[in-house]
Amino acid sequence: MKLKRLLVSISIVIISTCFSMAQVTAPSLIGRAGGESFSLEQLKDSALQHNIAMRKGRLKIAAAKEQRKEAFTKYFPNISAVGMTFRANREMAEMTIDPQEMLSPETKAALAELAPMMAQILPPEVLAGLGNPVTMSMMKKGTIAGVNAIQPVFTGGQIILGNKLARIGEEVSHLQLQLSEKDVEAQVEQYYWQLLSMHEKMRTLDAVEAMLGNIEHDVQTAVRAGVALNNDLLQVQLRQNDIKSQRLKLNNGQALVEMLLAQFCGLSLTPNASPAGEGNHHLLDIQMPDMQQDMLPTSLTGDISGESTASSLSNLPEYQLLEKNVEAAKLQRKMEIAKNMPNIAVGAGYNYHNLLDNDRHFGMIFASVNVPISGWWGGAHAIRKKKFEEQEAREQLTDNAQQLQIRIQKAANDISEAQSQLALAQQSVEQATENLRIQRNTYRAGTSTMSDLLQAQLLLQQAQDKRTDAFIDLQNAQTAYRHATGL
Repeated sequence: MKLKRLLVSISIVIISTCFSMAQVTAPSLIGRAGGESFSLEQLKDSALQHNIAMRKGRLKIAAAKEQRKEAFTKYFPNISAVGMTFRANREMAEMTIDPQEMLSPETKAALAELAPMMAQILPPEVLAGLGNPVTMSMMKKGTIAGVNAIQPVFTGGQIILGNKLARIGEEVSHLQLQLSEKDVEAQVEQYYWQLLSMHEKMRTLDAVEAMLGNIEHDVQTAVRAGVALNNDLLQVQLRQNDIKSQRLKLNNGQALVEMLLAQFCGLSLTPNASPAGEGNHHLLDIQMPDMQQDMLPTSLTGDISGESTASSLSNLPEYQLLEKNVEAAKLQRKMEIAKNMPNIAVGAGYNYHNLLDNDRHFGMIFASVNVPISGWWGGAHAIRKKKFEEQEAREQLTDNAQQLQIRIQKAANDISEAQSQLALAQQSVEQATENLRIQRNTYRAGTSTMSDLLQAQLLLQQAQDKRTDAFIDLQNAQTAYRHATGL
């Protein structure tokens, strides 16, 4: 029994540990699309984590950091090691020495006087070879090795400028990631409001179907009583079929947008096996606000006047990227000048060789100066080219800054227009609702036709759809304004 209880306890601990690890390591939203209800903020967070644009942006930042670190290493000495061993089919160096050519006439006369004495001392074969040429050869095989360190002393500023350019590259990658974040969030909101639009239009269809069901019941009763024609009933049924067709298209469109949103946010989906059109089947459960209750027409919080345009311009990543472009162009012009400046370096090394059949070890220090004299022939043109590119970057900054200001003002105007359109759409809904009420009463009183009643119902549906579209346009306009101003 004790052993059994011990095994049960161990199993519980293991299961609990695995469950805790799963909770810690599982992504926040990935793979939980089925049965999970997501808010707009959750969708944004998931997209910022898993969208391909964000992943590419983070990789670019990592690459830019490595490039900056690489540029910093140029401040340190360049250390290199070389080694080589060889064996030739014959000696690479050969020299012949003729003693007769090296002796002066006086020396030759003295040697002639000493010849009898040397003949008594040296063997005949040695004495005969003294006057013959001697051939010497060397370096048929050998080994060379060395280690050298070269420290740049003056490069015209190329190392400093290179580090500044690398630092600008890293800052640019961060700004580009901010732009990607803005684009991703704006796209998520666009998908979200598109789904809300379809959701509201589906609610409108539900209300229309319920209304047509009531009308159909009243007409059937009137037909049975003999006070209405079958034609009225057929008109109602045709209208009901039209609503079913609209529902089918709306369901298919909603499923497509849900799949696009899930893919954009990095969520996995399990498609519903039910045929499209048989009810409102959602591949992705989104927390939808009640447009008519929770999201009444409101204005964007904050100042959307033209006075705020200039102050917010300098905070935009787009504008900061233009400034970085000008700064980079200026540094590249200086870099081109530095390429045509003298280069001074000092170094030290330790070397070994055995080319003369004996080992030789030695150290040395050295200095080098490289002056590009003829390089200025083309370098002057390259410098002027960089000056023109710098001026072009400044012109682009001025032009694009003006375009950004126009974009911000247009976004503010679009909000004002969308608010007015939404107010008009709300009035149209109220008027169409009253018109439908009057037409229904007159039809019951027998003073209007079924066509008039169905036309009034169609006008109300169109007015409600236009109000939904106007509300979504306002939300998109607010999103565009936040995107344009960086709020």
